[in-house]
Amino acid sequence: MFSGEVPVFQQLAAKITNDIVAGVYAENTAVPSATDFAAFHRMNPATASKGVNLLVELGALYKQRGVGMFVATGSRELLKKVRRDEFRTQFLRPLLNEAHVLGISGEELHHLIDEEEREDRP
Repeated sequence: MFSGEVPVFQQLAAKITNDIVAGVYAENTAVPSATDFAAFHRMNPATASKGVNLLVELGALYKQRGVGMFVATGSRELLKKVRRDEFRTQFLRPLLNEAHVLGISGEELHHLIDEEEREDRP
């Protein structure tokens, strides 16, 4: 499941993020513990803890001592905002830079995107 391109703890955090955004884990519901994630994904428990703690530090998860780990209220929107910001940095800015280099106007770029979107639909 995990590849070698990105540290495993970041990949685990991304997987949990995807699950929260997709609604697999609803707000204020429990998520598996770092130990459970480690056992399920056959990884070092310290690595799993590091991935879970990224989301705790972000405010998407919170720990209730003696009870478990839970999805924080508003985490879905928080994580979508973080993902949008990453999308802008990783994809949109390079796209716009390349379009500028190639002399593609904003209007042409919109047209190309609309065209691609139409072709991707069944």
